[in-house]
Amino acid sequence: MDDCVFCKIRKGELPSTMVYKDDDFMIIKDINPRAKVHLLAIPTQHVPLIEMMTDEGALLLGKILLKVAKMQKKLGLTNGYRLVIDQGEDADQMVKHVHIHIMGGEKLKNFPQ
Repeated sequence: MDDCVFCKIRKGELPSTMVYKDDDFMIIKDINPRAKVHLLAIPTQHVPLIEMMTDEGALLLGKILLKVAKMQKKLGLTNGYRLVIDQGEDADQMVKHVHIHIMGGEKLKNFPQ
């Protein structure tokens, strides 16, 4: 997708602080952090919403979750972390490219009830 911020980052057209990268996904620092540690895990393939993913895309989400769990200490998430996927307008999805927010490094507040 030509106008997608995450696709531009992947292509090297926009700067980012890369934490991890392989052929399937990357983990970068969020430019507007909402926690002491706020990272984004972004699949390489551009897919706007989870419901548009293939079975292989769903397997990739599982791979990402496992990689985050294995890298938690390296990522600064030693006492736990939160994973969030925003989907659609009501969830305030800012970039229409499936991605996972990884937050931690401090005691996080509960979601509003």
